[in-house]
Amino acid sequence: MALTVRIDFVSDVVCPWCVVGLRSLQAALARLEGQVAGDIHLQPFELNPDMAPEGENTSEHVRKKYGASSERSQGVRQVLKESGDALGFSFKYGPDSRIWNTFDAHRLLHWAEAQGKALALKDGLFKANFTDQRDVSNHQVLADVAQSVGLDRASALAVLSSGEFEAEVRAEEELWRSRGINAVPSVIINQKWLIQGAQPPEIFEQALSQIVNGAKQAAP
Repeated sequence: MALTVRIDFVSDVVCPWCVVGLRSLQAALARLEGQVAGDIHLQPFELNPDMAPEGENTSEHVRKKYGASSERSQGVRQVLKESGDALGFSFKYGPDSRIWNTFDAHRLLHWAEAQGKALALKDGLFKANFTDQRDVSNHQVLADVAQSVGLDRASALAVLSSGEFEAEVRAEEELWRSRGINAVPSVIINQKWLIQGAQPPEIFEQALSQIVNGAKQAAP
């Protein structure tokens, strides 16, 4: 019988390495089917909480925030593209790609969690942002993505327009910051073990196997 482990996945919608990390984690869980069942809970993290409503050109943002040259940025994008392709995800960066404020996206994910659709919505938001180059701060875009994964569009718009779940998302963000999480993706297993970064599936598989085997040995 598979042992269920709680997995808190702390990430942002506009974090490309979070796409790689989540896909790698899911690939590892698929390899461990029958041994490990992952109970994944998506947790909010904003890379750029002060991002303006109009967003910012991605290349310009990376240059200003990280001091990365255009050559280095191109190299990173190529690595991302190759990593995404290997995991079934398409990164389609262009000269006009933009990075957006993601607070409302996190509010919508909080709402979707109660309906068992958070993972599907997260995947849809990743695709909208990185593959389709859509504005994931725009309420109509967010509602479109919600509808595409089986959520009610009108209800999604109602959540977005009302400001619902603002306090909850802020509290969750502060909780993870208070626990020392200041980079994403961060993966916390059974509220004890931390794995940081976009690790390959093999690393997640090894860690999960060790945790589950240790738990089985400790059981009476």
